[in-house]
Amino acid sequence: MRSRLKAGRGEKMRILVVSLLYPIPDNPARGIFIADRVSLLRKMGHEVRVVNPLPRMLRINEARRSTLSGVARSPKYTPDEDEGAVFHPKFTQLPDHNMLWWTISSLRGLAKKVEKWLGDWRPEVISCHTIWPVAELADALAKRWNVAWSATVHGWDFDIGLASPAGKHIRRLAGSATTLVAVTPRLAKLAPATDTGTDTGTDTDTDTADDCTVISCHTSVGVDWRQPLRQYRGHWRRGKLEVLFPANPRRPEKRHMLALKACAKLETRGWNVHMGGLANVPREMVFDRMATCDIALITSSREAGPLVAREAIACGLPVAAVDVGDLATWLPERCIANTATPSEIADAIEATLADPLDDLIPPTRFSEEDVGRALDEMFTQIQNRG
Repeated sequence: MRSRLKAGRGEKMRILVVSLLYPIPDNPARGIFIADRVSLLRKMGHEVRVVNPLPRMLRINEARRSTLSGVARSPKYTPDEDEGAVFHPKFTQLPDHNMLWWTISSLRGLAKKVEKWLGDWRPEVISCHTIWPVAELADALAKRWNVAWSATVHGWDFDIGLASPAGKHIRRLAGSATTLVAVTPRLAKLAPATDTGTDTGTDTDTDTADDCTVISCHTSVGVDWRQPLRQYRGHWRRGKLEVLFPANPRRPEKRHMLALKACAKLETRGWNVHMGGLANVPREMVFDRMATCDIALITSSREAGPLVAREAIACGLPVAAVDVGDLATWLPERCIANTATPSEIADAIEATLADPLDDLIPPTRFSEEDVGRALDEMFTQIQNRG
């Protein structure tokens, strides 16, 4: 059963992070926000080891999704900043959610390999990022070692997964976790109620949980890259406009074509628009692009944050967007398109460029200090589950 969170004592502990996404050599952008979380935990004094299970596949199958790029030839171990290596054991997963029992069995079967890799080291808590399917491994390890574990949802599990064939397994695993965490209040409202253990073979249960905690991903931008917000100084509707599409154009939910149409609309108004994307590039290159463009444009149909909006602002880059994720809770109204149409998005871009930028300030709940404090409270609470 999941437990509610109380104030913690800031104890330092051994934490095992199990994550479906994590940077790999051929795809350094993959799951970088999880690597940021690991770095924060270590900065707080915790001892952290990382397991990143990867699906077995041929290189040709990587084209199914950009987050799979580099997975086929990823090594079993990759260098880690503090703890020697990240472990990337392989599991079996068929496309389109076929034979889910095989995926579950394959992941639970990795528990012995993880235990062998860790040697005498044992975690006091397990932190799992994304539920399906890697929470099967986190749950198996937690039961094997009799430790508490948290399940953190970053988007897909609740936005899409609950209505997919894996939905009943996501509900079961969410109920099995000691604590369920969502990165935004919107996702927390989608959290399913604790599974009763009765499998009806359908996904008709629409009840939601009332004990899902919200802990945001913090904004991790180094001091070398931080800049004051830059006001556009070019010629209005005549000058060159560098637009950053801060995502991989291959990902369909990012709606790259919609961004292109919005830029085309700007060109009909006189702008000389240049737009570039970010396809699996290192973090330093992302920040470099943010430091040189005029505006970031977010047109996604589905986002948790998006974290990239806060990173752009930290680098001095104004942001215009459609109404997605939690942007409407902190981004000024003029920066958000009324509807997801090229004309409305173009209007939002011009409004962002024209007006002063003093109010483009993300809330403190996204700061390293606030997120770190919330994590300390959570881990202290679940370690002492009763």
